[in-house]
Amino acid sequence: MTGRLVHTGQVVIDLVMTVPALPPPGGDVMASSTNLLPGGGFNVMAAAARSGAGVLYAGSHGTGSFGDLAREALSREGIDVAHEPTPDLDTGVVVTLVDSTGERTFATGTGAEGRLRAELLDQVVPKYDDVVYVTGYSLLHETNRTALLEWLPRLPGSRILFDPGPLVAEIDPGGLHEILSTVDILSCNAREADVLGELPPVAVVRDGAKGCRVLEAGRTTDVPGFSVDAVDTNGAGDTHCGVLAAELLRGRTLLDAARRANAAAALSVTRLGPATAPDRAAIDRLLTRDGP
Repeated sequence: MTGRLVHTGQVVIDLVMTVPALPPPGGDVMASSTNLLPGGGFNVMAAAARSGAGVLYAGSHGTGSFGDLAREALSREGIDVAHEPTPDLDTGVVVTLVDSTGERTFATGTGAEGRLRAELLDQVVPKYDDVVYVTGYSLLHETNRTALLEWLPRLPGSRILFDPGPLVAEIDPGGLHEILSTVDILSCNAREADVLGELPPVAVVRDGAKGCRVLEAGRTTDVPGFSVDAVDTNGAGDTHCGVLAAELLRGRTLLDAARRANAAAALSVTRLGPATAPDRAAIDRLLTRDGP
């Protein structure tokens, strides 16, 4: 493996609070647990790194305590950071309330990760054997969107992997069309595929426990999932994307990469919390258990 995963998305800090129920307007509830955890694009990068890929974070990060938490988490996973912290602006926070039914409610405060300037991306020069990851969340930030639309067409043949994300319907259609015109591989879930309608020639459509569908060379192939006891499905799509990228960097075919990504996603839902991607050894054990 010589190439890297170059991640152009956003790392944020998740403030996760477990509550009995959402508070009424003007009210308050007591949380039974509170955690500050790296989230957003961190989950994809951690999944790729744990499968042995070199990873470069090309997004912005802030100056402050949340930025420090993000960089510490990236360092623990062996992920390189392309830029210095953004002066006078911290990394953003996503407040997540998890009620007794497991339902999640979010409030997002954007920070430095939503201010990726074009001159910063110009300092990142991917190689032809890199995989460049782009998320639809970036297209919701005007600064990030403008920078990416200028930068992506100038890449020297690197493969671009695009995950539109759950807010795909809120992306500006013009910007989405421009990004899709540069994409080599689309990775999305079944609902996002329905929103997009026509998909690029090469795509991986995730479908939960069923596995995924791979569209390539005019053919659609079902790649089955793995039977596990799921306890938390949060982050399974990120795990799938990260491991898919890592396996493509190893030179695997898209079908083989998708099968390992299915196994990784299955293992991730057996664990509580974000960034639950397994390492290569755990994926190998599941594949051995279930056979070819």
